[in-house]
Amino acid sequence: QVQLVESGGGLVQAGGSLRLSCAASGNIFSINTMGWYRQAPGKQRELVATITSGGSTNYADSVKGRFTISRDNAKNTVDLQMNSLNSEDTGVYFCKTEVWVSGGRAWYNYWGQGTQVTVSS
Repeated sequence: QVQLVESGGGLVQAGGSLRLSCAASGNIFSINTMGWYRQAPGKQRELVATITSGGSTNYADSVKGRFTISRDNAKNTVDLQMNSLNSEDTGVYFCKTEVWVSGGRAWYNYWGQGTQVTVSS
């Protein structure tokens, strides 16, 4: 019904930048909150940033001032601009989208496949 395609992950030097993108497609009637989560090796998945359909944002304390989440409601995309990256930012980043499917009866969370971000020192 709904597919999320992520892009932009890769290897970057400490202090560098990356921009992650996530595009939602399928039988979508409306999208509410979109967000990014990450999971470092041997650690639990954690919230990185979220953004509502109206543009309200929320960030993990560890990324405030360095990361910026944005969205394009017309294109059903959400981006994560990551600046001043450090080794603690290394992990698999997942896109999550809260979707009301056309003809559906409730909001449902969909997850992307994840994209690897590796920050080298």
